[in-house]
Amino acid sequence: MRTNVSGMTAGDLASNIAATRAFVYGSFAHLPSRDELETIIAYNMVVPPQVRAAMIGRAIDADAALGRLDIPVLVTHGAEDKVVPPEMGRATAARIPGAQVTIYNGIGHTPFREAAERFDRELAAFVDSAQRS
Repeated sequence: MRTNVSGMTAGDLASNIAATRAFVYGSFAHLPSRDELETIIAYNMVVPPQVRAAMIGRAIDADAALGRLDIPVLVTHGAEDKVVPPEMGRATAARIPGAQVTIYNGIGHTPFREAAERFDRELAAFVDSAQRS
């Protein structure tokens, strides 16, 4: 991850809140309203620091499993993602036979939120295409 999330595993609440705020703000290229941001920060704070630490520290080697997928796959990624580099989306798609990848220029970690109309349209078209084949 490109953003510093280590503070999100801190045991003290002040550090945890500050890091979670930074993570949430860093997830967007186009910030939602203040009310929405507060809600997003709040539901991120529900995840205990120990769970965050376990998720951040886990090692996953999914290459073999990805290479065996025999289903339609659409990988969607924001070009301005500060959490997971866009190269990871491309690399994931490259490991999956026949996967499609779509990169959203000017969008951060949340294309489903920041470009909802495009995301919904592309996802619906992908599902329609998958159902026909």
